[in-house]
Amino acid sequence: MIHSAREFVGLRNSADPRRHRKAVSDEASEEIWIEVIEDYPEDRIGVVQNKTVPLSILEILVADPDPRVRFMVAMKRKLTPKLLDLLSRDLDESIRLQVARHRNTSSETLERLARDSWDEVRGEAERRLSG
Repeated sequence: MIHSAREFVGLRNSADPRRHRKAVSDEASEEIWIEVIEDYPEDRIGVVQNKTVPLSILEILVADPDPRVRFMVAMKRKLTPKLLDLLSRDLDESIRLQVARHRNTSSETLERLARDSWDEVRGEAERRLSG
């Protein structure tokens, strides 16, 4: 269990692989994740990379100003169709492409992505719809 935002940041930035794995695999409370997001913005990607991060935190990070963070969120297996639909409207093409590839993306969202402005997104959505 991770007991503070400071502990998480220390684990994440550690050169010791065992400590770094702990940052990826150990749970923390919602309050700690929010503290990391607010006080250590450079470690938001690390929050997303944690395997136990709750959906409530991912709901916050879906709207993150950094497209790298939103892209990492789009890669999470536990995403709901609702969160994927939000991400499917992102201005960043790579995020929309990741949504088109995601196994939890609803057919309604895929149908909209099949009309996307980028041919890569359109093609992936069409492939998923026809498969």
